[in-house]
Order: sequence, then C-alpha cells, then structure tokens
Amino acid sequence: MSASSSMLIDILKYTVAAATPLLFASMGGLFSELSGMLNIALEGLMGIGAFFGMAAAGLSGSLVIGALAAVGAAVLGALLMGAMTIRLRANLFIVGLAMNLLSGGITAVLSQWWYHTKAVVAFSLASPQVVFPHILQAIPLIGPIIFAQSWFTMSSWLWALAVAFIVRTTRHGTRIRATGMNAAAVAALGFSPDSSRRAALVWSGIGSGLGGYALGLSISAFVPNIVSGRGWVALVAIYLGQRKPLWIAASCLLFALAESLSNYIQGFSTIPPLLVLALPYAVTLISLIFAKKNAR
Repeated sequence: MSASSSMLIDILKYTVAAATPLLFASMGGLFSELSGMLNIALEGLMGIGAFFGMAAAGLSGSLVIGALAAVGAAVLGALLMGAMTIRLRANLFIVGLAMNLLSGGITAVLSQWWYHTKAVVAFSLASPQVVFPHILQAIPLIGPIIFAQSWFTMSSWLWALAVAFIVRTTRHGTRIRATGMNAAAVAALGFSPDSSRRAALVWSGIGSGLGGYALGLSISAFVPNIVSGRGWVALVAIYLGQRKPLWIAASCLLFALAESLSNYIQGFSTIPPLLVLALPYAVTLISLIFAKKNAR
C-alpha cells in the first residue's frame, strides 16, 4: 500500500470516528427541532454529559455506567429546560444560552471540588473495543475505515437508524412532528403538545449526553471546553440536512472530514496552526450559508 493510500485511509477512518459525537447530538437535537423547539443548548448538554459520564466511568471503571451517567445528567439538564420553557413559558433562546453557561460553570466548580483542578482531568479507562472480526478489518479500503471502528462509534450509527425509525414510522415520532407543524391541531385531537415537546427535549438530552461522552472517551479525559463548538456544529448539521436523518448523517461526515483534514494538515503544512484549526468552523459557516440559501 502506497503512502498516499495509507494516508487517505487514515483520514477517512478518523472521519468516521470524529463524526460520532456529531451524530449523537444532531440526531437527538432533531427531535426538538421537529417539535418546534430550536434547542441551542446542545453545546451545554454535551459538556454536562462529557463531565458526568467520564466521572462515573472513572469511578466505576465501567464504560457502560459512564454512558448511563452521561445520559442521565444531560436528560436532567434537558428536563430543567423543559420546566422553564414549557411550564414557566420562559424564552427558549435565553434558557438555551443560560444552559450553555451553566454547563461550563458547574463542570468547573465540580472539577475543582472533586479533582482539585480546573484543568485536564485524566482517567484510566480501557478504550472501547472493536466489534468486528479481523477478517472484516482486512477487507481492502472498506475494512480499515468501517470495520476497524469501536463499538461506541458503531453505536452512533445504530442511534441514527433508530432515530430515523422513530421519527418516520412510530406514533410517538408522528406526534412530535405534528406538534412542530400545528400544535393547535394536535391539542384539538386530544393530545398534549407540551408532552411531545418535553419528550423531544429528553431525546435531545440523550443524544447530547452520549455525544459529549464520546468526546471524553476519545481522549480518556475531561478537558475544559471539551465540546469546542461541536454542539453548534450539530445544530448546523440539522439544518444542512434539511431535518432528514440520512442527510444529517451526511452533514456530520462532512464536518468530521473537515476536522480530520485540519489535523493532518498541521503535520506537513506551513499554514499557521490557528488558521488550520479554524477549517472545520469555516466549513460549518459556509454550509450554513448554503443551507439558508436553499431554504429560501
């Protein structure tokens, strides 16, 4: 295998892995978007999931318990948002911004309290194992890219399929979509739009919690600002994908490819590192512009 082919495979393999947190968060955020509630707190919910997930995994030594803790913490944050926006009728955007600020503040305070540091908190955890046999990993091109991924990365694609199934074929998904289209009609049929919106926020909390936990597992640590804008990128992916699961997944791969390229370019380019690191966000901005143009 030539050096260029090997580099291409490495880039694509990292792209699939880097799409994991975006897939989790964007597919979860799709529920709230379909219900008519733009959840701009995906960033904060991912941060909460990352901290509590890694803390629980480090304490128990179990990746599964860490995932449950990440989901539980993010869902509690989503329910808090629901109580303020649905029950108390607070402004959704202000509550979302407050949740993003709360995430950074509470993780910093708890990190200082529990680990006596506001910097990097490292954990001794086993990396998620690869689920596919070596014979599949040996398949040229496809094997190293797809079948050499960990079970947690593959679970993000199962999550995407599950979301597509729930949204399109179940009564629960239909009620959420109908609430976003015409809440008054849903209420006239005897169903509660508020219940659908609250359930949608819970789904967004599940996805965001797992997305943040994926970021922590990728480095076996919790780092301040570990999300680094990926919650906003996930939100853009929902719009770029026109609220369709398949296209949202493709958008996540696009943004993950930009992140992968930025990491590789730093190794052999004379371009300033800060400019290279801005590549994923530049791609996000350009994609948002095109998505807005297509919507018009």
